[in-house]
Amino acid sequence: MLLVIDIGNTNITFGVIENKKITATFRITTKIPRTSDEYGLVISELLQQKNIAMASIDDIIISSVVPNVMHSFQNGILKYTGKEPIVVEPGTRTGIKIATTNPREVGADRIVDAVAAYEIYGGPVMVIDYGTATTYDYITENGEFTAGVTTTGIRSCAKAIAQDAAKLPEIEIKRPETILARDTIKSMQAGLFYGYVGQTEYIIDKFKEETGRSDMKVVATGGLGKIISESTEKIDYYDSNLTLHGLRIIYEKIKSR
Repeated sequence: MLLVIDIGNTNITFGVIENKKITATFRITTKIPRTSDEYGLVISELLQQKNIAMASIDDIIISSVVPNVMHSFQNGILKYTGKEPIVVEPGTRTGIKIATTNPREVGADRIVDAVAAYEIYGGPVMVIDYGTATTYDYITENGEFTAGVTTTGIRSCAKAIAQDAAKLPEIEIKRPETILARDTIKSMQAGLFYGYVGQTEYIIDKFKEETGRSDMKVVATGGLGKIISESTEKIDYYDSNLTLHGLRIIYEKIKSR
């Protein structure tokens, strides 16, 4: 079995893959400081709860956008599994070409998502990841990652408005019944939700216009991608496990050398 791990700014997501299928997933919070032993124990316990023995994990691959947790995390993995994890980084064989001005600036999570979208859905394709930040990335029909847009994530935006406006509360992010809001909470929910739907549709249209590829497929992922994708016809697919599948695909390419 393969253990795939995506270390994001908010959560660390784990997937156990056997015969190309995800058999178990779980998450822990990124922002809690942990020692290598704590990481090892947490992972061991979560696997046990899924009836998966640590010894049954044959290999491990990681993508991370949080450098300051990597030392403890990798040491914990090595100590408790006896295996040196593969880390996706510049120079890793992925099957796509990063054709931006500075390829080393592109986060590992965006590269992994791009690989999955291109390999699973084909190019040209746009990947939208609704995470801590919302990212829009374009991969050509030839598998070249050529451009991307980065904007504030939905939760980050909701948190900022609650913190900076003294009389506005923290809210649950959800689709309101109507945009005709009649109280403060619903007005905030409507602004966030419909604002991001509008942003999504405009950016997709602009990419299609400037690339000249009206046939570009659009794949959404990330925790809040589902509610956005359900509210616009401009997103073709929602794939909650896109990053985990991308890690599997990259692992298979590395091992096929």
